[in-house]
Parts: sequence; structure tokens; C-alpha cells
Amino acid sequence: MKKLLNQVETYVDDLLEGMVAAHSALRRIPGTQVLVRAAKGNKVALVSGGGSGHEPAHGGYVGSGMLDGAVAGEVFTAPTPDQILAAIQAVDSGAGVLLVIKNYTGDILNFEMAAELASAEGIQVEQVVVDDDVAVDGSTYTVGRRGIAGTVFVHKIAGAAAEAGQPLAVVKAIAERVIANVHSMGMALCPCTVPASGQPSFQLADDEIEIGIGIHGEPGTHREPLRAASEIVDTLFEHIWASAGLASGDKVAVLLNGLGATPQSELYIANRRLRALLTARNLDVHKTFVGEFMTSLEMAGFSISILKLDEELKRLLDAPANTPAWKS
Repeated sequence: MKKLLNQVETYVDDLLEGMVAAHSALRRIPGTQVLVRAAKGNKVALVSGGGSGHEPAHGGYVGSGMLDGAVAGEVFTAPTPDQILAAIQAVDSGAGVLLVIKNYTGDILNFEMAAELASAEGIQVEQVVVDDDVAVDGSTYTVGRRGIAGTVFVHKIAGAAAEAGQPLAVVKAIAERVIANVHSMGMALCPCTVPASGQPSFQLADDEIEIGIGIHGEPGTHREPLRAASEIVDTLFEHIWASAGLASGDKVAVLLNGLGATPQSELYIANRRLRALLTARNLDVHKTFVGEFMTSLEMAGFSISILKLDEELKRLLDAPANTPAWKS
């Protein structure tokens, strides 16, 4: 294993300290793996999180217009309930807290436990579960569809609603509307290596690709021979189209997400084909985001997320945001 680290045991602590050192708008709660805004807001607060290794998610989305707090577990490991509770306590201003959870069994159990503890303290807590991955209906980590890069759209749009002063029930309803309308799928050219294991999460031959991977290094639905980028995009898009219920004339936002080791040039090559497919189906592309938004350590590959927009979701997507990883 060849990685830039000091000790495996301090991997998460070191990365969090490095983030705080780079971004003055972030503050780490002492004794925790929680990042919050340096300035607390007087509004509904959003908290998300999960295992580390997905950077810039989730700490990179803490800031104006998006999250108020992010909880980092160990690499690909759900954060513990006490850490999540510390985040809820730190960001609550009396207006309530919305938890944005990706659909993985450990995340759901621990976030729900923390929500119960916070509610016992008199904090109003609601939660939503993101399940945008159309590749699987149950896997190593979850029952039902996994939450992957489409979660970033939930952070952005629900965060904008909270920033605008909407009450907790409204922010939750908007988040649920995003979840119902975002669909994603990914692929890998090569696996990643979790520092604690020191071994690749799966093996691929030089001429193989993995279709339908998750974001924790888990294998996908099947393997195929390596093909042209356009053909790979076709495969992912057709799965999304079959699940998303899109129709000619729909307005959409697109997020083409690198998984950690894919050159920007290759992401744009993939996006070239994706735009052609969207145009051929007469979809109105409002915005396209290309880059690394939710990674899987150094996995090479990408995912596509397509969000169907209505006028309110469009306005909230366009609203200002200022975080380390998203500025608009």
C-alpha cells in the first residue's frame, strides 16, 4: 500500500485538522470528528456525514447555503451516535435540525439513535434518507438502494431552503422532493484501498470494468470488458432513464462525479456523450456539474446523477452557497 499518511490510526484526525487549517470558516468540535460552521446560524440546521474517504463529502459542504455540520466516521465506517449527537447539539439554534442520511444500515442506525438522544434533550430533529443509486436494491452495506453522489443535490437544495429561513417541516419536504427526483449510477476502472486493510477492495483485470459500484469500495452488479467511454456512459444512462421516470421536455440538473482518481479530462469526455444523450431525449439541461463531489478514496471511475427540477428546486439549486467544495 502506497499512500500519503502518517499513521493509519490518525488518518481521519489528520485529514480533519488539515481541512480546518485550510478553511477558516470551518471549526472542529474539540474531542470529536465533527466539523461545523465557525459562525452558528439562527435557522434550521442541516447535519450530514458518514465514513471518511468520500472527500470533499461531507465536511467540504459545511458552509453558507449548505450544511451546518458534518460528522466523519473512520474510513468507510458510519460515525458513532455520540459523535452525531455532538454535531446536533453544536448546530441547533432552537429552529430544529434536519439529518441527511445516506441509505446504509450503519448510518441509519447510528443517526436514528443520535436523533432519539437529541429529542430526549428537547431538540427538534427530523431526518431524510437518500437512496439515489439505481444499480442495486440491496447490497453489502444496505437494504434497498444506496445513497451516493446525488446526496450532494440534497445538501445544496435543502441547505438553500434552510438558509432562506424556511421552517423544519418545509426544509424536510423539499429534501424529500429532491430524493424522489434524483437518480444515480456509477462504474469503476479500478478499486480503492482502505488504509486499515492495505488491500484493494476487489480485483479487476486490465481489460475489465465494474458496473454499478457503490462508494465504499464494494463491487458492482457485474463486470464487463473495457469499452469506449461513450458506450460506458450509454450503459449508465439507460439504467437511470429506466428508473427516473423522465419525459421529453423535463428540466434537469446533472452531476458527473469522479470517484477519486479519474482525470478531469476523462470526466469531460464522459460528459460529452452524456449531453448528447440528454439532448437526444429532449431533456432541458439547466446546469451541469463535473468534478469530484463524493469520492471513494483513489478509485478510478465516475458516477452520473440526474435530478429532475421544478421551478422551486431550480431556484434553490441556483441560490448562493459558499463552502470549501461548492461555491455559487
